[in-house]
Amino acid sequence: MKSAKWVLVFAGMGLALSGCKKEQTAEAPPPEQPKAEAPAPPKAETPAPAASAPGTPASAPAAASAPAPTPKPGFDRALLRAALLKDKAPDTFQVKFTTTRGDFTVTVHRDWAPIGADRFYNLVKHHFYDNASFFRVVPGFVVQFGLSAYPPVSAAWDQANIHDEPVTQSNKRGYLTYAKTNSPNTRSTQIFINLKDNPGLDRQGFSPFGVVDGKGMNIVEMLYDQYGDNGPEQDQISKLGKPYIDKGWPKLDSIKTATIVGAQ
Repeated sequence: MKSAKWVLVFAGMGLALSGCKKEQTAEAPPPEQPKAEAPAPPKAETPAPAASAPGTPASAPAAASAPAPTPKPGFDRALLRAALLKDKAPDTFQVKFTTTRGDFTVTVHRDWAPIGADRFYNLVKHHFYDNASFFRVVPGFVVQFGLSAYPPVSAAWDQANIHDEPVTQSNKRGYLTYAKTNSPNTRSTQIFINLKDNPGLDRQGFSPFGVVDGKGMNIVEMLYDQYGDNGPEQDQISKLGKPYIDKGWPKLDSIKTATIVGAQ
């Protein structure tokens, strides 16, 4: 899935899935796409070095000349080893999304789609989605996210696909499903939230694994949607990271943190 762009398109009265190369058109809305080919280093996403403590005596030159601590990276470095992140998810667990628009919680049911639930559990556990943008919001259809804010992380997950699995739940409003192409076994890290009931996706093999809880959809439906399918190029997000989005599409909302908050 190196350079393909994954798209969902409306076909006649229903929805159809197709893949296209790099250029995105307004007529070809995607839920998924590849990661980076030539990753660039992350830009200014790390905390600044700590300042010297106030009130340090002038007669303490050793403290004054001590080197500043090395800044921590902007992402969990375990994410650079995608093949090793294979923990089994709990039967049920909750993930809290803190976003630029507000907070909402998702409940994941492993029995709906075990492979997808396990992948999501590992990604959230290691903060893959932190600082990532909701880069595609199509009113009355889907909200899509799941491209890392950091190019090295995108590169590490470029070929980390998971197998397809049976559709046990319909793609109802508020249900979460992995994006994929029309080729088999192309799910990876990208996810979309259904903004309405999309039963046509059931027939195309999109397997829901979780659902937005309670009034959380009020937040999801407020995510900035005026760019529609004229938003950022997915290949460029993978290669350049969040600074690329912030420069060209500054109104897009993003995930501050996605954290596991409950498990059963």
